[in-house]
Amino acid sequence: MNLAQGLHRFHVGDRLSEMAVHNGTVYLAGQVPDDATQDIRGQTAQVLASIDRLLGEAGTDRARILMAQIFLADLADFDAMNEVWDDWVPPGDAPPRATVQARLARTQWKIEIVVTAAI
Repeated sequence: MNLAQGLHRFHVGDRLSEMAVHNGTVYLAGQVPDDATQDIRGQTAQVLASIDRLLGEAGTDRARILMAQIFLADLADFDAMNEVWDDWVPPGDAPPRATVQARLARTQWKIEIVVTAAI
């Protein structure tokens, strides 16, 4: 499958797809932690691992992220989240990013991240 052309959806459910690829750009749905019992560091690590997995499936990686949007349930978690983020982002390839506080769909989630990347 040539992911550089056309529209391809991945992990399609009734409500959303986890990822869509169109004309060489990868769009991820908001990624949330699987184990919400962990603290912000653990939840951030889980979300970043999901992003890595999906980007890899599309044939790209974190160095090609065009934009990241981070939603935190509590801005008090900002510094701890950034510790994990800073270790994950490739040196010299930090993408444009926005971070906001938001009420997430599940109260136990501390973080949700949306990413757009180039193939």
